[in-house]
Amino acid sequence: MEEYFVWMTTRQIKPDTLREFERAWRPDVHPEGMLRAYAYWSEDEQQIIGVSFWASKESCDAWRASEAEARRREAMAPHVLSELEAFYRGRELVVPTR
Repeated sequence: MEEYFVWMTTRQIKPDTLREFERAWRPDVHPEGMLRAYAYWSEDEQQIIGVSFWASKESCDAWRASEAEARRREAMAPHVLSELEAFYRGRELVVPTR
């Protein structure tokens, strides 16, 4: 089975700031080693979950330590109330057919 490297972030944002937050959230450059990224938000648009898939843990760590990521985080900060982040390894689950 193929193994995936995933960075997940859950943020609580200030009410009525989703559009501004999303503008700040998008990186200026495509992170090297990032394969895919998804964003999910709650119905009230105050909780955002970001899920990014990486080629390796090292490529994720390099992005996290970059100046571009520091600028991005600084731009998001005025909209963020709280944040939880973690790196995971995993596999796709096989869903049985009926």
